[in-house]
Amino acid sequence: MGLELKKAIDQISKDKGIDRDLLVDTLEEAVRSSVAKKYGDHLDIEVSYNEETGEIDVYQFKIVVQDVNDPDTEISLEEAKKHDPNVQLDDELGFKLKVEDLGRIAAQSAKQVIIQRMRDAEQEIIYEEYKDRKGEIISGIIQRRDKEGWIINLGRTEALLPKNEQIPKERYRRGDRIQAFIIDVRKEGRGPQIIVSRSHPDYLIALFHREVPEVADGTVKIMGAARDPGKRAKVAVMTQDLDVDPVGACVGVKGSRIHNIVQELKGERIDIVVWSPDIATYAANALSPARISKIFVDEEEKTLEVIVPDDQLTPAIGKKGQNVKLASKLLGWKIDVYTETRYNQINEHKKVLEQLASAAEVSMQDFLRAGFESMDQLAQASDEELLQIPGFNPDKVSDLRAAINLLRPDKEKKEGEESEEDPSSS
Repeated sequence: MGLELKKAIDQISKDKGIDRDLLVDTLEEAVRSSVAKKYGDHLDIEVSYNEETGEIDVYQFKIVVQDVNDPDTEISLEEAKKHDPNVQLDDELGFKLKVEDLGRIAAQSAKQVIIQRMRDAEQEIIYEEYKDRKGEIISGIIQRRDKEGWIINLGRTEALLPKNEQIPKERYRRGDRIQAFIIDVRKEGRGPQIIVSRSHPDYLIALFHREVPEVADGTVKIMGAARDPGKRAKVAVMTQDLDVDPVGACVGVKGSRIHNIVQELKGERIDIVVWSPDIATYAANALSPARISKIFVDEEEKTLEVIVPDDQLTPAIGKKGQNVKLASKLLGWKIDVYTETRYNQINEHKKVLEQLASAAEVSMQDFLRAGFESMDQLAQASDEELLQIPGFNPDKVSDLRAAINLLRPDKEKKEGEESEEDPSSS
């Protein structure tokens, strides 16, 4: 038993990296609590691990008295002299307890305490190992699914891939090997929880760092990434080295580098765009493959009005608005896309509204706030509706009607007059 215990302590200490003294203390503590459970905690006992024999020695101490009241803690002088002829009253005598007498319970509780301490120490080691690894790509085996997501076996510990960090429509089976990106390491009661992601934009950046040497050594910098996981992504790149093409470096010969990343992300289509400190140039690059005619920048509101040729609206907006959404996410700006025709119409409306506002001596904002965005809407409004416009009165309604008649195209005026004269129209 002794040598087995010694061997077990040495083995656990070596394999698990747990301090040997901590294990011995744990063992002594477990035996002490088992003795207290069995005989009551009023006994005066001492537990010590004997390094030579590998045994745990338990000594019970009794005080030498004339008359014994409590045989568990006291011994008579007469009885004591049989053990030690030189003993005197009030001395303490130690008697070795047979640990075997503690039976299975002591052994079991000692084992449980050791296992728990080992787990605690191991969890601490794992936490220390992983807490600085946020932002790394790790590889593991899909183990099982639980209510929060997939549990991945990393060898010495497990990681959680939550549902909202998965790539939609990606399917896994037990035993599949999977790569993911560490986004958090939490210290929790049941041990450290390593949270990983496959949908995070930083995972895409980490893959570029791994696959593209120019990104790894800092020649090409990644300035941002936006993803619609599993479908499409945009990555902004730049370099200060005039001899390096940042897009070409990321794509690789015959697309070899980008192909590896696309494959890892299950076919996610990746647009690599050139970053620019000028927001309009950056936006035009980010909206590729669409061609852009003009961009109006509102620095204060962080809004961009992007004008595209009529045949470029679909590529600019993309399927289900994906292209413009990703570009907006990448820039951190709101983007409104207009075709040239639509933009000219809006501008025309604005000009006319400004003229009408001037004629009625109100501001164009008053029209817009009241819900009037075009001359036609104003022309069709009843007097009551027009009087709802801030600052309006009957005189202003008349001025507005007169201005509308002047500004409306001749064709519309003629059609209006004809329909009024034609009795069949009533």
